[in-house]
Amino acid sequence: MIMPTIDNSWWRHFRTVGGVSIIHVDLSPEKECEGEALAWLDEQEQVRRQRFVHAGPRRRFSLCRAALRAVLCEALNCKNEQLSFQTSRYGKPFALVQDMPASASFNVGHSGNHGLVAYAPTGRLGVDIEERDAQRDLSLLIDTVLGPEERTALALTQGLARTRLFFKLWILKEAVLKALGEGFALDATCIRIPAAMLGGKKSGMLRLPRLPAVTWRIEDLGNQEFAAAVAYELDTASAKKDEHPDA
Repeated sequence: MIMPTIDNSWWRHFRTVGGVSIIHVDLSPEKECEGEALAWLDEQEQVRRQRFVHAGPRRRFSLCRAALRAVLCEALNCKNEQLSFQTSRYGKPFALVQDMPASASFNVGHSGNHGLVAYAPTGRLGVDIEERDAQRDLSLLIDTVLGPEERTALALTQGLARTRLFFKLWILKEAVLKALGEGFALDATCIRIPAAMLGGKKSGMLRLPRLPAVTWRIEDLGNQEFAAAVAYELDTASAKKDEHPDA
Protein backbone atom coordinates (compact mmCIF):
# COMPACT_ATOMS: atom_id res chain seq x y z
CA MET A 1 0.00 0.00 0.00
CA ILE A 2 1.42 3.37 -1.02
CA MET A 3 0.55 6.14 1.39
CA PRO A 4 1.04 9.86 0.67
CA THR A 5 4.13 11.28 2.34
CA ILE A 6 4.52 14.50 0.35
CA ASP A 7 6.07 17.34 2.34
CA ASN A 8 6.07 21.05 1.67
CA SER A 9 7.15 24.22 3.41
CA TRP A 10 4.05 24.29 5.62
CA TRP A 11 2.99 20.64 5.86
CA ARG A 12 4.81 17.51 6.93
CA HIS A 13 4.02 13.85 7.41
CA PHE A 14 3.06 13.55 11.08
CA ARG A 15 2.04 9.97 11.80
CA THR A 16 0.94 6.73 10.15
CA VAL A 17 -1.68 4.85 12.18
CA GLY A 18 -2.76 1.54 10.70
CA GLY A 19 -3.73 2.35 7.14
CA VAL A 20 -4.18 6.07 7.84
CA SER A 21 -1.60 8.69 6.91
CA ILE A 22 -1.74 11.93 8.91
CA ILE A 23 -0.21 15.23 7.79
CA HIS A 24 0.50 18.15 10.11
CA VAL A 25 -0.19 21.59 8.63
CA ASP A 26 1.58 24.64 10.06
CA LEU A 27 -1.04 27.41 10.14
CA SER A 28 1.22 30.11 11.54
CA PRO A 29 0.95 33.48 9.75
CA GLU A 30 3.29 33.40 6.75
CA LYS A 31 2.45 35.48 3.67
CA GLU A 32 4.70 33.53 1.34
CA CYS A 33 3.10 30.19 2.23
CA GLU A 34 -0.40 31.60 1.96
CA GLY A 35 0.42 32.93 -1.49
CA GLU A 36 1.62 29.49 -2.57
CA ALA A 37 -1.53 27.92 -1.16
CA LEU A 38 -3.78 30.15 -3.24
CA ALA A 39 -2.37 28.65 -6.43
CA TRP A 40 -3.81 25.26 -5.40
CA LEU A 41 -7.39 26.51 -4.90
CA ASP A 42 -9.99 26.26 -7.63
CA GLU A 43 -12.50 28.99 -8.47
CA GLN A 44 -15.14 27.83 -5.99
CA GLU A 45 -12.57 27.61 -3.20
CA GLN A 46 -11.29 31.09 -4.01
CA VAL A 47 -14.85 32.40 -3.64
CA ARG A 48 -15.34 30.48 -0.40
CA ARG A 49 -12.07 31.86 0.94
CA GLN A 50 -13.21 35.44 0.35
CA ARG A 51 -16.31 34.85 2.46
CA PHE A 52 -14.20 34.64 5.62
CA VAL A 53 -14.32 38.05 7.27
CA HIS A 54 -11.12 37.67 9.31
CA ALA A 55 -7.60 36.94 8.11
CA GLY A 56 -7.04 33.98 10.46
CA PRO A 57 -9.88 31.80 9.15
CA ARG A 58 -8.97 32.71 5.56
CA ARG A 59 -5.37 31.63 6.17
CA ARG A 60 -6.35 28.37 7.86
CA PHE A 61 -8.77 27.45 5.10
CA SER A 62 -6.24 28.19 2.34
CA LEU A 63 -3.32 26.34 3.92
CA CYS A 64 -5.35 23.28 4.95
CA ARG A 65 -7.15 22.98 1.61
CA ALA A 66 -3.90 23.30 -0.34
CA ALA A 67 -2.29 20.59 1.80
CA LEU A 68 -5.34 18.36 1.36
CA ARG A 69 -5.21 18.83 -2.41
CA ALA A 70 -1.51 17.95 -2.52
CA VAL A 71 -2.05 14.80 -0.44
CA LEU A 72 -4.99 13.64 -2.56
CA CYS A 73 -3.29 14.40 -5.87
CA GLU A 74 -0.37 12.19 -4.85
CA ALA A 75 -2.56 9.44 -3.40
CA LEU A 76 -5.01 9.38 -6.31
CA ASN A 77 -2.35 9.96 -8.99
CA CYS A 78 -4.22 12.88 -10.49
CA LYS A 79 -3.56 16.50 -11.42
CA ASN A 80 -4.82 19.29 -9.21
CA GLU A 81 -7.17 20.58 -11.92
CA GLN A 82 -8.79 17.13 -12.11
CA LEU A 83 -9.66 17.16 -8.41
CA SER A 84 -12.88 18.60 -7.01
CA PHE A 85 -15.07 18.19 -3.94
CA GLN A 86 -18.70 17.67 -3.06
CA THR A 87 -20.42 17.22 0.28
CA SER A 88 -22.73 14.58 1.72
CA ARG A 89 -26.19 15.41 3.06
CA TYR A 90 -24.57 16.10 6.44
CA GLY A 91 -21.87 18.34 4.98
CA LYS A 92 -18.91 15.93 5.02
CA PRO A 93 -16.78 16.48 1.89
CA PHE A 94 -15.72 13.75 -0.51
CA ALA A 95 -13.35 13.87 -3.48
CA LEU A 96 -13.99 13.52 -7.20
CA VAL A 97 -11.44 12.97 -9.94
CA GLN A 98 -12.63 14.16 -13.33
CA ASP A 99 -16.14 14.38 -11.83
CA MET A 100 -16.12 10.73 -10.70
CA PRO A 101 -16.24 9.88 -6.96
CA ALA A 102 -12.81 8.78 -5.73
CA SER A 103 -12.34 5.73 -3.52
CA ALA A 104 -10.50 7.70 -0.87
CA SER A 105 -11.37 8.71 2.64
CA PHE A 106 -10.06 11.89 4.21
CA ASN A 107 -10.77 14.36 6.95
CA VAL A 108 -9.35 17.70 8.10
CA GLY A 109 -9.19 19.39 11.49
CA HIS A 110 -7.54 22.59 12.67
CA SER A 111 -7.15 24.70 15.78
CA GLY A 112 -5.03 27.79 16.26
CA ASN A 113 -1.72 27.34 14.43
CA HIS A 114 -2.11 23.60 13.87
CA GLY A 115 -3.99 21.56 11.28
CA LEU A 116 -4.21 17.85 10.54
CA VAL A 117 -5.11 16.10 7.28
CA ALA A 118 -5.90 12.38 7.53
CA TYR A 119 -6.10 10.10 4.49
CA ALA A 120 -6.89 6.41 3.94
CA PRO A 121 -7.54 4.51 0.68
CA THR A 122 -10.88 3.16 1.98
CA GLY A 123 -13.12 3.23 5.03
CA ARG A 124 -14.59 6.05 7.04
CA LEU A 125 -12.28 8.17 9.16
CA GLY A 126 -12.24 11.32 11.22
CA VAL A 127 -9.50 13.47 12.69
CA ASP A 128 -9.75 16.29 15.20
CA ILE A 129 -7.37 18.65 16.96
CA GLU A 130 -7.67 21.30 19.65
CA GLU A 131 -5.00 23.53 21.14
CA ARG A 132 -5.06 23.04 24.89
CA ASP A 133 -6.24 25.99 26.96
CA ALA A 134 -5.65 25.53 30.68
CA GLN A 135 -7.85 28.58 31.38
CA ARG A 136 -10.87 27.21 29.54
CA ASP A 137 -14.01 26.59 31.62
CA LEU A 138 -14.67 22.87 31.15
CA SER A 139 -17.77 22.70 33.36
CA LEU A 140 -20.16 23.50 30.51
CA LEU A 141 -18.71 20.73 28.33
CA ILE A 142 -18.24 17.86 30.77
CA ASP A 143 -21.90 16.84 31.06
CA THR A 144 -22.54 17.17 27.32
CA VAL A 145 -19.43 15.21 26.28
CA LEU A 146 -18.60 12.59 28.92
CA GLY A 147 -20.46 9.51 30.08
CA PRO A 148 -20.67 8.34 33.73
CA GLU A 149 -17.46 6.26 33.71
CA GLU A 150 -15.53 9.08 32.03
CA ARG A 151 -16.81 11.67 34.48
CA THR A 152 -15.71 9.40 37.33
CA ALA A 153 -12.22 9.07 35.83
CA LEU A 154 -12.04 12.84 35.42
CA ALA A 155 -13.11 13.41 39.02
CA LEU A 156 -10.11 11.38 40.19
CA THR A 157 -7.67 13.79 38.56
CA GLN A 158 -6.78 17.38 39.37
CA GLY A 159 -5.06 20.39 37.87
CA LEU A 160 -3.25 20.01 34.57
CA ALA A 161 -3.81 16.24 34.48
CA ARG A 162 -7.57 16.82 34.64
CA THR A 163 -7.47 19.30 31.78
CA ARG A 164 -5.34 17.00 29.64
CA LEU A 165 -7.62 14.02 30.27
CA PHE A 166 -10.73 15.98 29.39
CA PHE A 167 -9.24 17.25 26.15
CA LYS A 168 -8.08 13.73 25.27
CA LEU A 169 -11.56 12.24 25.77
CA TRP A 170 -13.31 15.14 24.05
CA ILE A 171 -11.15 15.02 20.93
CA LEU A 172 -11.34 11.22 20.70
CA LYS A 173 -15.12 11.51 20.63
CA GLU A 174 -15.05 14.34 18.12
CA ALA A 175 -12.90 12.18 15.82
CA VAL A 176 -15.48 9.38 16.03
CA LEU A 177 -18.33 11.79 15.27
CA LYS A 178 -16.45 13.15 12.27
CA ALA A 179 -15.74 9.61 11.04
CA LEU A 180 -19.45 8.84 11.17
CA GLY A 181 -20.16 11.97 9.17
CA GLU A 182 -23.70 12.39 10.50
CA GLY A 183 -23.40 15.80 12.04
CA PHE A 184 -24.96 15.95 15.51
CA ALA A 185 -27.12 12.85 15.04
CA LEU A 186 -25.19 10.99 17.76
CA ASP A 187 -24.92 12.09 21.38
CA ALA A 188 -21.23 12.23 22.36
CA THR A 189 -22.01 10.78 25.80
CA CYS A 190 -23.07 7.53 24.07
CA ILE A 191 -19.52 7.01 22.76
CA ARG A 192 -17.73 4.98 25.44
CA ILE A 193 -13.97 5.39 25.37
CA PRO A 194 -12.24 2.09 26.28
CA ALA A 195 -11.33 1.83 29.96
CA ALA A 196 -7.66 1.24 29.14
CA MET A 197 -7.57 4.63 27.40
CA LEU A 198 -9.03 6.28 30.50
CA GLY A 199 -5.98 4.91 32.28
CA GLY A 200 -3.48 6.30 29.80
CA LYS A 201 -3.32 3.87 26.88
CA LYS A 202 -2.90 5.62 23.52
CA SER A 203 -5.16 3.46 21.34
CA GLY A 204 -8.18 1.21 21.52
CA MET A 205 -11.22 -0.13 19.72
CA LEU A 206 -14.90 0.60 20.18
CA ARG A 207 -18.30 -0.21 18.76
CA LEU A 208 -21.39 1.95 18.77
CA PRO A 209 -24.82 0.56 19.71
CA ARG A 210 -26.35 1.94 16.53
CA LEU A 211 -23.68 0.23 14.35
CA PRO A 212 -22.79 -2.96 16.27
CA ALA A 213 -21.15 -4.64 13.27
CA VAL A 214 -18.62 -1.83 12.74
CA THR A 215 -15.37 -1.70 14.71
CA TRP A 216 -13.59 1.63 15.07
CA ARG A 217 -9.94 2.10 15.95
CA ILE A 218 -9.20 5.29 17.87
CA GLU A 219 -5.77 6.75 18.52
CA ASP A 220 -4.63 9.56 20.80
CA LEU A 221 -2.28 11.79 18.74
CA GLY A 222 -1.84 14.55 21.30
CA ASN A 223 1.42 16.19 22.29
CA GLN A 224 2.50 19.12 24.48
CA GLU A 225 0.95 21.70 22.14
CA PHE A 226 -2.40 20.19 21.27
CA ALA A 227 -4.88 17.40 21.85
CA ALA A 228 -5.55 15.36 18.72
CA ALA A 229 -7.08 12.06 17.71
CA VAL A 230 -7.97 9.92 14.72
CA ALA A 231 -10.79 7.39 14.41
CA TYR A 232 -11.10 4.99 11.50
CA GLU A 233 -13.22 2.08 10.45
CA LEU A 234 -11.57 -1.33 10.52
CA ASP A 235 -12.33 -3.99 7.94
CA THR A 236 -13.47 -7.36 9.26
CA ALA A 237 -10.04 -9.00 9.05
CA SER A 238 -8.28 -6.12 10.83
CA ALA A 239 -10.92 -6.03 13.56
CA LYS A 240 -10.53 -9.76 14.27
CA LYS A 241 -6.74 -9.46 14.29
CA ASP A 242 -6.85 -6.62 16.81
CA GLU A 243 -9.31 -8.52 19.02
CA HIS A 244 -7.20 -11.74 18.85
CA PRO A 245 -3.61 -10.64 18.16
CA ASP A 246 -2.17 -14.12 18.77
CA ALA A 247 -4.63 -15.90 16.51
